[in-house]
Amino acid sequence: MNRTEVMAWIFAGLTTLMFALVPLWVDNDYVLSLLISMLMYGVLATSWAMFSGPTRYVSLTTAAFFGLGAYAAAVLGEALPWLGVLCVALSLGAAVALIVGMATLRLSGVYFVIFSFGLAELTKQVVTWYEVNITKEIGRYVFVEVTQVDIYWQLLVVLAFVLGLRALIHRTRLGLALKVIGEDESVAVHVGINVTVVKVLLFTLSSSLITVTGAIMAPRWTYLDPSIAFAPVISFQTLIMGLLGGAGSLFGPLLGVVPLVLLFEYLSASFPNHFSILLGLVFMVIVYLVPNGLISLLHRKGDPS
Repeated sequence: MNRTEVMAWIFAGLTTLMFALVPLWVDNDYVLSLLISMLMYGVLATSWAMFSGPTRYVSLTTAAFFGLGAYAAAVLGEALPWLGVLCVALSLGAAVALIVGMATLRLSGVYFVIFSFGLAELTKQVVTWYEVNITKEIGRYVFVEVTQVDIYWQLLVVLAFVLGLRALIHRTRLGLALKVIGEDESVAVHVGINVTVVKVLLFTLSSSLITVTGAIMAPRWTYLDPSIAFAPVISFQTLIMGLLGGAGSLFGPLLGVVPLVLLFEYLSASFPNHFSILLGLVFMVIVYLVPNGLISLLHRKGDPS
């Protein structure tokens, strides 16, 4: 670990400590809600980048796994202790991701993008069908003894865990294998890397953490229905934030989260009827102006050459 990395981790530790103490200082529900949104997308973008960053697979399955976690909390919130609910959500996300990954991660490029978006819509429609035909009603109330401050701290713990896990993976043979896959998958196959196993493993880790995030966020809304839990905008905003910051670096996604959460908050409040159009424009601007993310601009600035 070089000096730059040490300084980055010290800064990350101090920042985490500062964020942990924020609820003790802030007595404003709106500010706390905004910080929760930042932490939520921080976890989602970092988890998404865990798989999509090194492999360069553009995944739009975020909404599917986020929604599964939210519905797990809605269904089991009154039947199990909260820790048990989170464990079930983690297991559910891992099981579904493992099945989906084994069946589909042989796809690549635009085919995987289309499939991942279709999976999110399929999951939403299956849950809607179940609610309409089996439970005879759409929507569930989430009654659990979890406060906004609890949600804040839980998200902060998960974010710290995800960052630590990404850093650990980067220093292992698995991280090296991912880098080779991202550069050229055919080369990875020829040098003896089991490409399918590596991709499925990372996809499962990433998706299960996204599912836990959905479960943690469920009490925030109190009432859930498929359009809320499986909203496609969750997938697209996560993707944009990861791309803006730089999905290939450890702290890159976080650089994209803060400015875009603030921007989207302003756009949704000021232009609610045109939010989707403005979201698309933001996406195009980011891809055109900073295709390698903000982190690449910082590296370029620090390069004396």
